[in-house]
Amino acid sequence: MKVIVSDVAGMCFGVRDALAVLDGIAEPENVTIHGELVHNEAVLSQLASRGFKMVGESNRSTPPDTETVLVTAHGISDRERRRLQGAGKTLVDTTCPLVERAHQAARKLHEEGRHVLVIGRRGHVEVRGIIEDLESFDVVENASEVTTYATKRLGIMCQTTTPVRLAEEVRAAVARLNPAADIHFIDTICHPTKEHQNALEHLLDKVEAMVVVGGKNSNNTRELVRRCREKSIPAYHIQAAADLDPDWFDGIETVGLTAGTSTLDSSIAEVHEALLHI
Repeated sequence: MKVIVSDVAGMCFGVRDALAVLDGIAEPENVTIHGELVHNEAVLSQLASRGFKMVGESNRSTPPDTETVLVTAHGISDRERRRLQGAGKTLVDTTCPLVERAHQAARKLHEEGRHVLVIGRRGHVEVRGIIEDLESFDVVENASEVTTYATKRLGIMCQTTTPVRLAEEVRAAVARLNPAADIHFIDTICHPTKEHQNALEHLLDKVEAMVVVGGKNSNNTRELVRRCREKSIPAYHIQAAADLDPDWFDGIETVGLTAGTSTLDSSIAEVHEALLHI
């Protein structure tokens, strides 16, 4: 069986930079990570073994016990930042610069007096951080959710890991259903996400199946899997080499391998080796 690794796969600079910050912390037991640093179980397990405390993303209403709180790569709202600082916490900020750019775009649209449409996954921690600072907004997961809005000034921006084709579909639906509206779109899909998606597109015509490595809750990883299935390519979302089942590849001559933006290089290498063995 031939294995083709995507030209772009695995960890983006935002995740690498966040991990570098944590590598420089001398006393991890005195730091609480405010949520999941990244949506990757292997990374979270490593951080826990070093002694970092962690608060679940759905349990962040009570300020952590430690004086130092680390803001994850997914970012937080200004409202949440003020709440933590008001509780006397010192913040170590590892927010991805491209997530911060998405926050700035949302603020700009809000300041223009627009109803903000955030294209993204409802309930995702990055999306929650964006909308907590907005007064007039809707989260739109797909074009079928678009409606005719009461306001004639609309702003559209995206969760950073949104597929480009999804953003285009939503934009078209907004324009079609709101022909008289003044619409301002700001493209906040991050460049690493676009690179991963584009590399996958180039690979899909060359393989009979895909293995996609990444955390269960990783939005960008799940979008890669979804795109494979849209193209009728069997896709297997795994977290580690141990998750592979040789039976998946019976009769398969060529398989592709890619990974989400929070996947460790070592995880990709282990899966690659296991596929070659199969």
